[in-house]
Amino acid sequence: MPKLIQISDCHIDDQALAMEADTQANLKKIIAQISSQKFDALLISGDLTHQGTAPSYNRLKQILAPIDAPIYVIGGNHDNITQLEKTFKQNTFNSFKLKNWEIVSIDSVQLDKTSGRVTQGALLKLDQTLEASNADHIMVVLHHPIVPMNSTWDDALSLENPQDLFKVLDKHSKIRIVVFGHAHEAAHFSNKQFDIVSCPSTALQYNQETRIGFNEFNLQNGGNINWQTQWI
Repeated sequence: MPKLIQISDCHIDDQALAMEADTQANLKKIIAQISSQKFDALLISGDLTHQGTAPSYNRLKQILAPIDAPIYVIGGNHDNITQLEKTFKQNTFNSFKLKNWEIVSIDSVQLDKTSGRVTQGALLKLDQTLEASNADHIMVVLHHPIVPMNSTWDDALSLENPQDLFKVLDKHSKIRIVVFGHAHEAAHFSNKQFDIVSCPSTALQYNQETRIGFNEFNLQNGGNINWQTQWI
């Protein structure tokens, strides 16, 4: 049974402080905790850095050094995709497999905008990847929330066209879960086919939660998922 750990919204900057939080020290705490565990992959769902500078990506790579498991990353609205792909060239992905599971990404980032949008090209690529998958079960990951968060979060900053994404997702019965970040809070939702899970930030939360955290997913061979948010 593979174990996947998801972290999100690290917001590492050239300096220690970003958004009035020591995002470097906070991420080090998270890495110290998860590096003592056995798991099969680390997934980072966007906003790896705060301003997308080359030094901030290099600093992030240093902080992640204790991780022995494969690391997979997608970009967020704070990331500079050119710098991200330069520093983490071996870690970006369209899809990867963990036993009989496949984890598939879709890009939701818009240039110079906080909110997200999935383009027709991205949707076509996702649809083709899902159709071609020979995995028994699928997890889809993107940066932006795809449902109202039912919190103090401003949903106008989430995915602008979730209905277009759901048209593709609902076609594929192997999907068991969709995960994202961006909102800096932990939350769980369900639709008729799959779970929907929001990952907290390693930097700080936007709601009243004062802790930092990450999500753990135990992906069972039969398609069930045992998952929990771990807080520090």
